[in-house]
Amino acid sequence: MPPESAGPRTIVVTGGGSGIGRAAVLACAKRGDRLAVLDKNGDAAREAAKGALQCGATAAISLDCNVQSEDQVAGAFASIVQQLGAPYGLFANAGIDTGGPIHELPLATWRLVMDTNLTGVFLCCKYALRAMLAAAVPGSIVCTSSPTGFVALAAGGAGVYSATKAGISALVRCMAIDYARYGIRINALVPGATETPLMWNNVPPENVGRMRTQVSSEIPLGRLAEPEDPAKAVAWLLSDEASYVTGSHLVCDGGILAKACISV
Repeated sequence: MPPESAGPRTIVVTGGGSGIGRAAVLACAKRGDRLAVLDKNGDAAREAAKGALQCGATAAISLDCNVQSEDQVAGAFASIVQQLGAPYGLFANAGIDTGGPIHELPLATWRLVMDTNLTGVFLCCKYALRAMLAAAVPGSIVCTSSPTGFVALAAGGAGVYSATKAGISALVRCMAIDYARYGIRINALVPGATETPLMWNNVPPENVGRMRTQVSSEIPLGRLAEPEDPAKAVAWLLSDEASYVTGSHLVCDGGILAKACISV
């Protein structure tokens, strides 16, 4: 199957109201794509859609959507198809980060993180793929993984988050093989420490400045990413320039995964 045709296309972004998701919305808007911004924070989604139109999106809509809910995800994709047409691209990005040591972790917390990060990605891919296949639309799906899907954090307490991201990476590889025959490419983004609210979710506010300095000193490139840094990688994976890339992990982490943890 030849590469996808250029021109305005419908791109769906979950968790699109803030952080990397919002930056990806704006990056795709600048090339004239049609954007569907999904977020459980409806006000943030509406602001991101408004920003997309200001940046050049051909069209942009916002949808309140909690990716834990199959009914909400199914309804959102039905609205997207009705208003913007079948999606060409999906950035399955919505996620949360909360946890603690496994022996202290409540089952409810485990389920919350799993249902949001892993099941949420599954549900969004499920309905995006259904819409793509029904319309015979080749396209591209990008799912947000993490370095924690490959290595453990030195600070600890990230077992459930890491498990969801490793699961996403495995899911991406399997889907890439399953849907290659339809011309649908599926890849993972692996962003490192990025200056977003999620980055500091488990850090007391009074410690954020100190931790930012500490983390920056440990990243080979010497700084945290801005949301626009990984968003550019997403936009590339959702473009014709990546038409022969599938089943891959695009690591955008400032060198974290390349660095040994010992100082010799």
